Amino acid sequence: MSRTRIGLGLAAIGRPDYINIRFNNTIDKSIDAFKNNAFRILDEAYSLDIRDFDVAPSYGLGEQFLLEWNNSRDYKDVSLSTKFGYTYVANWEVGYKGKHEIKEHSLSKLNEQWAISKAFMPNLNIYQIHSATLDSGVLTNTDVLSRLSELKERYQLKIGITSSGPEQTKIIEEAQKIVFKDKALFDSYQVTYNIFEQSCHTILKQLLAEGKSVIIKEAMANGRVFRNKQFRAYLNNYDYLDNLSAKYNVGIDAVALRFVVDNLGPTIVLSGASNTNHLKQNLKAMSFELNDMELSQLKSFAISPKQYWQERSNLEWN
Repeated sequence: MSRTRIGLGLAAIGRPDYINIRFNNTIDKSIDAFKNNAFRILDEAYSLDIRDFDVAPSYGLGEQFLLEWNNSRDYKDVSLSTKFGYTYVANWEVGYKGKHEIKEHSLSKLNEQWAISKAFMPNLNIYQIHSATLDSGVLTNTDVLSRLSELKERYQLKIGITSSGPEQTKIIEEAQKIVFKDKALFDSYQVTYNIFEQSCHTILKQLLAEGKSVIIKEAMANGRVFRNKQFRAYLNNYDYLDNLSAKYNVGIDAVALRFVVDNLGPTIVLSGASNTNHLKQNLKAMSFELNDMELSQLKSFAISPKQYWQERSNLEWN
């Protein structure tokens, strides 16, 4: 069995709207209901041996929820990761029409968000640039990179990047070149990878061989792995996923997660579960293995990064 761990990402449980294909829009979206739900999921995750939790300031109140939970439970064996670079601006307005989060990779934003995020110490293990891109200039911003190096040394943190978009491989290649005091700055790479978006496979295997942490997000392609008439090009894929689901007596979610585990073998693959039932279903991914023929078939489902990210950009916040 793989050494990959399932972690929990809080993107869908810290704010009322999220970029996803959500089949149930009737949930209570009050702050109290979301906080109670977050605590239920976090407690359930811990009871199911999940120890890795990932959040960001742009996940609504996700950081606040995780911090309160972490402080109240006082576990010594959890590993937390958070980020800097995006600010949540929808202010819990359900159906907010503008941009829900605003990117800013400046030194002032890093210092502002670090001042809050450092409260996760000593359980904070990884501090990341949120959605590093080539055009934001963050990978050539010496002031920001130097500050991250300083935080790494002072607090014994792993410094990471998260990436999105069709240029993920180029972003990782640029990040690999950044060195401070003869050591690579980045120890961790959080990347989108799933049955439809496999473009980073080669470089991720290289990172793993070098001992870097590789964290996979969006393993279910923001819900696109589930049968949906909107994506007619995937109908044959959905049929095959249904067959695997029936064969292994697990949900499509578990098949999608298992593909990442068996095909890539990352350090962590994040569950984005928004309730305890989904979390339990996700964890069934660790109860079986896909065979070579099944992996080969699922690998054939990959589409071009350009098409993948265009589809994602067309998804609505709900």
